[in-house]
Amino acid sequence: MDSFIAGVRTISRICGVVSVLLLLAAVLAVCHLVIVRYILEASAIWQHEFVTFAVIGSTFIGSPYVLLTKGHVNVDLLPHYLGHRARMALALIAALLSLTFCAIVGYVGFELWLEALTNGWRAETVWSPPLWIPYLSIPLGLGLVALQYVADILALITGREAPFGMTAEAKGHE
Repeated sequence: MDSFIAGVRTISRICGVVSVLLLLAAVLAVCHLVIVRYILEASAIWQHEFVTFAVIGSTFIGSPYVLLTKGHVNVDLLPHYLGHRARMALALIAALLSLTFCAIVGYVGFELWLEALTNGWRAETVWSPPLWIPYLSIPLGLGLVALQYVADILALITGREAPFGMTAEAKGHE
């Protein structure tokens, strides 16, 4: 169990690095765009689309890392005033609902990716990249978020992690 949770956390950290690299590539593409268009006075063909795809990919692929570090928007007022058992129940319900959402959207994203791949969809631009490449970030990112949710749920159930990071002693409840 510990090795599974540690493995998923390692994958989520790798996703964070990949996300940063995609954002760095987008920044470099924008710099290239500025140099090509405004200094060299040449046309830019691929940069706008690449930046859009890189930022979208960074968002989806970086999501498991955000979940791992609890970097998402979280209102913890209610858990703060609940006892340990109610806090645990709320954490499990929230994680299970989120896991279900990620699994459903990831599956639909997989179908979209597969359709783009099998039908040879391409962007309708001069650069015309195959769309299966950016679409892959949807099922990949959400699938890995779902995997991180599974690891989080297992960590909660087995007591390896406190719900919302709050121990039972934090408020003196049960």
